[in-house]
Amino acid sequence: MTIANQLRSFRHRNFRILYPAMALSNIGTWAQRIAQDWLVLDLSHNDATTLGLVTALQFLPSLLLSLWGGMLADRFDKRKLMLLTNLGGGLGSALLGVLVLGNVVQLWHVYALAFAVGVFSAVDAPIRIAFNSELVGKLDLPNAVTLNSANFNLGRLIGPATSGAMIAAFGTGLSFVVNAVSYVAVLISLSFVRKSELHINHKRDRQATMADAWAYLKARRDIQLVMATVFFVTTFGLNFQIFNALMAKNEFHIGPAQFGALGTFLAIGSLSGALVSGRLEHLRLPRNIMIGAVIFGVSVSICGFAPSYLALAIILPFSGAAALLTLISANTYVQTTSDPKLRGRVMGIYLMIFMGGTPLGSPVIGFSAAHFGTRPTIVVCGLIAAAGAATLLVRGKNTSAADPL
Repeated sequence: MTIANQLRSFRHRNFRILYPAMALSNIGTWAQRIAQDWLVLDLSHNDATTLGLVTALQFLPSLLLSLWGGMLADRFDKRKLMLLTNLGGGLGSALLGVLVLGNVVQLWHVYALAFAVGVFSAVDAPIRIAFNSELVGKLDLPNAVTLNSANFNLGRLIGPATSGAMIAAFGTGLSFVVNAVSYVAVLISLSFVRKSELHINHKRDRQATMADAWAYLKARRDIQLVMATVFFVTTFGLNFQIFNALMAKNEFHIGPAQFGALGTFLAIGSLSGALVSGRLEHLRLPRNIMIGAVIFGVSVSICGFAPSYLALAIILPFSGAAALLTLISANTYVQTTSDPKLRGRVMGIYLMIFMGGTPLGSPVIGFSAAHFGTRPTIVVCGLIAAAGAATLLVRGKNTSAADPL
């Protein structure tokens, strides 16, 4: 595959305009996540249960509102909806930054604003994902998914390290302000998107209901298996936001800069996985997705045995690569094989599963780490993810896109 082919989505003007703005937004998002975790641990005196609760509140809206966001995506103008969701998210981040910089922040402020920003993110996510097909069209959609994943993980590469350095120098407040400013870049870029160049091949259904999407998925066993695999990966395995914070504070006793660097090491693998996935489009089948999930779960368990900070830093890139190869394949498979008229709602269900398990699992993970230890918790979480994917692999060994049942 040539470089030109790997970058073919950039032939579309609207995609070119949004891409750099989303890069800034992703950097800001990861900067805020690192700062929020560190702030919570400082305010709670390193309490793992509290960290798990805040993480749950941040992602609880995904469980409650992803379906609604997907339905909105199929009913209304996605660009206008994204203007509203990004405005709301930016205001929430700015308010938290002001509270921290004013030295008046309390835990309940973090609870409330983590939830508020999570509301806008939950509604935005299925809309933004469904918008990809309008930016580049069906033929270039798999490539756009790969490039967006690389974009997201570039943010994960830069954001945590940048945030860690800012926290060490100025405290956590500046990271929240940086994230608020990054939303402005998205709002400006959305205002320059040309409606005439969007790829809209069907009329929006103002009467769209979730019942249609559920009925569609009932007949698509292949997508059911992929979504179930994603549930195990994200609910039990993809908790590095908590795992790294607890390992940094409680096991290695390091500062914010080194903690932020763990996110960067993870992102090196994630970004590598995202870039390599563009050459592996032929492997994006349910069976391969489940195999990737098993490998990822095992790699998470290995992280729990890391004897030192350096050892964890070496293991994390492999976990990141395994996670991204699996999740990019799952995301692309669901998007490209779903009925375009139902894509927003199907992706709403996908994201409910992708993000919705976090508010259920995070408090349990925090409680387990507080009472049984960080390392045993990480090991068990990885094994659950691997075992769940392996079970699905056995049950769905004869399932493919051509044979959905």
